[in-house]
Amino acid sequence: MEILLIAFIATYVVVYRKNKGENVYKYIVEQTTSIYEKYAPYSFKSVRDKVRELGLDYSSRQYSIQLALFAGGGFIVSYLYFYNILVSIVYCFVAVAFIPYIAYLRYKRIYSEFIFEQIQVYTTNTIMEFAVTESFVKALEGVYASGVLEDPVLSDVKHMIDLAYENGSIDASIDYMNSKYDYYMVKNMHQLFLQITKEGTKDTARESLDNMLLDIDTLVEGVLKDRMDRSTFHKAFLQYGILLYLLVMLVQYLLGVDTYLTLLDMTIVKVLLHSIILINSYFLINGEKYYNENVGAE
Repeated sequence: MEILLIAFIATYVVVYRKNKGENVYKYIVEQTTSIYEKYAPYSFKSVRDKVRELGLDYSSRQYSIQLALFAGGGFIVSYLYFYNILVSIVYCFVAVAFIPYIAYLRYKRIYSEFIFEQIQVYTTNTIMEFAVTESFVKALEGVYASGVLEDPVLSDVKHMIDLAYENGSIDASIDYMNSKYDYYMVKNMHQLFLQITKEGTKDTARESLDNMLLDIDTLVEGVLKDRMDRSTFHKAFLQYGILLYLLVMLVQYLLGVDTYLTLLDMTIVKVLLHSIILINSYFLINGEKYYNENVGAE
């Protein structure tokens, strides 16, 4: 533990000496970002950039608060378990190291919600445009030109239009969009348009398209309600997880602090306490992963 602490202090001093007049924390963040830009997957860079474009990324102040909460929480909780400053410093850095992963999960959730909203706009407006043009390709052109879509869906609709003109049919366009966006409402709408185009049943299909619009509205209402319920549950879940960490205070109250400190001299007790922290952390991270990845779109 002493070696880790000395190494951290030495690193800080070297960085500070090389960057007089600069914010050392800012320098470290910039260097980390530079390395990340070089090796991070392109798909995640696109997701992050879109979230920033939407104005939904955390501000510097919010990230600073998050950093303070993780660092302070890791230090305080581990100190209550081990009453050892060096151990607490290690846990402090481990907790901070999870911030990029939490940000990654948050980006994915926001991006998934954005894509779902764009797909809802795409399907709804395509059906409405078709009611006027009675042509799937013309409907796509109307949606593309209307300005209601944003990238990447906007570019994908343009690609659908290009494929339709290149192949003289809508099959390739529909296959492309179905493979790109695996949503029931997309596949059902495309299947209906295929039937209309190939069978020429435009009059009888009008009622089916109207019913599909109602189904999409119902689906969107269900998704919005699910998001609110999940957000409420997420807050309760985090509170419960934090309380689990603090159960050690109850143990100390029941045993007495002196007795607890005596037990800390036993290796098996230290291993057990480390295991409790790791298991509870795994529980929280898994819950956070589930909340952000399974957005319940369809």
